[in-house]
Amino acid sequence: MRAEPPDQHGPDQHGPDQRRGAAQSATETVFRIESPRIIAGVARIVRDVGIAEELAQDALVAALEQWPRDGVPNNPGAWLMATAKHRAIDLVRRRERYARKLEEMGRDLERSASASEYVNEPSDPDDIDDDLLRLVFMACHPVLSADARIALTLRLLGGLTTAEIARAYLSPEATIAQRIVRAKRTLAAKGVAFEVPYGPEREARLGSVLEVIYLIFNEGYAATAGDDWLRPALCEDALRLARVLGELMPKEPEVHGLAALLELQASRSAARTGPSGELVLLKDQNRARWNRMLIRRGFAALARAEAVSNGGPGPYVLQAAIAACHAHAYTYEETDWGRIATLYGFLAARIPSPVVELNRAVAVSMAEGPEPALALVDALAAEPALRGYHLLPSVRGDLLTRLGRTPEARAEFARAASLTRNERERELLLARAEECDRA
Repeated sequence: MRAEPPDQHGPDQHGPDQRRGAAQSATETVFRIESPRIIAGVARIVRDVGIAEELAQDALVAALEQWPRDGVPNNPGAWLMATAKHRAIDLVRRRERYARKLEEMGRDLERSASASEYVNEPSDPDDIDDDLLRLVFMACHPVLSADARIALTLRLLGGLTTAEIARAYLSPEATIAQRIVRAKRTLAAKGVAFEVPYGPEREARLGSVLEVIYLIFNEGYAATAGDDWLRPALCEDALRLARVLGELMPKEPEVHGLAALLELQASRSAARTGPSGELVLLKDQNRARWNRMLIRRGFAALARAEAVSNGGPGPYVLQAAIAACHAHAYTYEETDWGRIATLYGFLAARIPSPVVELNRAVAVSMAEGPEPALALVDALAAEPALRGYHLLPSVRGDLLTRLGRTPEARAEFARAASLTRNERERELLLARAEECDRA
């Protein structure tokens, strides 16, 4: 029997509009996943990250035009990469100076080939031939401000749109767009090379790369402003970047240390907020809700860091070791606060910081009692870096509460609440001030 035309039995469930929508959705998903590698591959050709991003977007437009009509290719990522690279090569060929540059390159290669140091030069065992890693170091170059590095990294490596970055950081979209544009212009104007540095320069630049990923995670883990305490998407982006970096730089202990720290911190996310989004302190968290898979991944990354370390532990490895102490404890009371205080002491020696000292004071309060810890906190009161830092009066309020000095504690919690820009944190601090009133 001949089948009836689809319109006699209602709309075609797999009609052109639905197929087109499915193809478009698949295209956008693939592009978000593959865009960092595409931009990195094209940047190696054009040597300009701004132009590379534009050519990657051109490839996306081509896919949105062709895939709904011709179907999604078997290897969509390779299709996008090939399309973007073809456009990059066409662009290079159209440049007015292409012929002259090619001639100059030929002369340079001829001179180099005749030089004995070129013929006999051994390959660098530390060489990392990966375009994505070059893009990481370029986007996180210290010539850019911290805000610019974060925005550019999320745009190029996180695959986030300008609107998504603006929402994540509670900034106007125009501000984020300008920040990204200025960052690209700065990289071009300063002639920042598309390369992975070596020796001391790599160590200095790697610190910038790790800092950017760390800052992205922290903003997701404890939002500095807004109505939400957690922004899981930012944590996930930072985790993904840390994991990628670990694969690209397997011999760097601090890379694995950062990955371990983020895995272990992220493992607590589900327990850090209550049913209504309210903040839940560490001592009150239901540890059964901690993600054991992420904890195992964190332990494994920390073990890798220790295996490739050829000296004392760096700051991220030390912070990961502190997070591991919490993860090993099945209850708050089982936490090895003495070891945590010792690790914070090592961390303060590596990177002297009043914030590290404040955290050490918290650990000391748990290991030795609130009185010695209060002396440490009071010594930090005059630190310029902590002026306006809400956690200083918050910690002091907690210590005063434990010492029975509730009127003073109430004033500290109220001051801390006035300093924070996060609504959830303000609610918690005001609630603690009210508890002091009742006491």
